Amino acid sequence: MTSGFFQRLEAGVTISHLPSGSSDDVPCELWEGEEEVLVAAVAAGRRAAAWVRSLPGAPMACPVGAWLAGELPEVIETATASLTPEECDRMDAYGVMSDGTGGLDEETRSELAAVPCVVQDAPWLTPDQQVRLMAVASLIAGAARLLAQDPGTAIEHGQLDRMWALLDHTIA
Repeated sequence: MTSGFFQRLEAGVTISHLPSGSSDDVPCELWEGEEEVLVAAVAAGRRAAAWVRSLPGAPMACPVGAWLAGELPEVIETATASLTPEECDRMDAYGVMSDGTGGLDEETRSELAAVPCVVQDAPWLTPDQQVRLMAVASLIAGAARLLAQDPGTAIEHGQLDRMWALLDHTIA
């Protein structure tokens, strides 16, 4: 009887080798098209942040209204400007996986993850606006995760470009 690992190999599963060590230890070369993709990310983040700022404000001052009008657009812009393939998943010298961040710090990831909960406390927004806010946060967090898991595919095969097209559709 063969183990699960060898069964997957026999089934034709491709095993890719992850970088080892910290991101400081691994020399990084630019992926083809990386600069353009990261510039597009910043532009997409600015457009999304402008859309969030254009949403109707809370009828009365409240913490959720202030967060949606001020902090969330800044989080969106910071997130898209921070994306980097250098912060990808890694394996240390002992074979232990370390999840990459795609460039997002814990606070930014946490704020994006809070959007589905926060929109519930924003009844002045229509359900359409609430769903779009959740989609914006999800697409940006997803772009970071995509960069962390497979930066080459994300950059060279247009997956991030597709994310920004979806983002633009969401805010249109």
